[in-house]
Amino acid sequence: MNAAHNFLISLEERHASRILQGTKTVELRRRPMHVALGSTVWIYVKMPVGSIVGCATVTGLHTLAPSTLWRRFGTVSGLKRHEFFEYFSGLPKAFALGLSEPTQLASPIPLSKLRDMAGGFHPPQFFANVASDGPLLHVMSQALHGRPHKSPNLQRELELA
Repeated sequence: MNAAHNFLISLEERHASRILQGTKTVELRRRPMHVALGSTVWIYVKMPVGSIVGCATVTGLHTLAPSTLWRRFGTVSGLKRHEFFEYFSGLPKAFALGLSEPTQLASPIPLSKLRDMAGGFHPPQFFANVASDGPLLHVMSQALHGRPHKSPNLQRELELA
């Protein structure tokens, strides 16, 4: 597996909020994400919010039959059962990205600033790697170290893991 790195995903506001609150500890995808454990996933909330709002650490990569994935992660998926199975309809395998240590940025980074920092920036459809020496990581790291807010549920989640 590759060394830990940074990448960006786009989410609906409800999913991003649940991740940052610590109640959604997996991000579901219809196809596997090839990322390393320990990587940082930066969370961009789709329009109308249009901002990077936080990040989390990748703690697991799970490719399983949808029914098995539901049994294992349904309660922390952020979806109702019918939403889950509708999302994975017709697929023999489903993917879950395990997340921990959710951190909300003190000040979200709006799309306009992202485009100013990295000309031609477009939020990813699936996910996008973030260059370790690029302007996006620099601005995200600055926002992260401004005044991060750790999830109040983090310690409980770590004890249950």
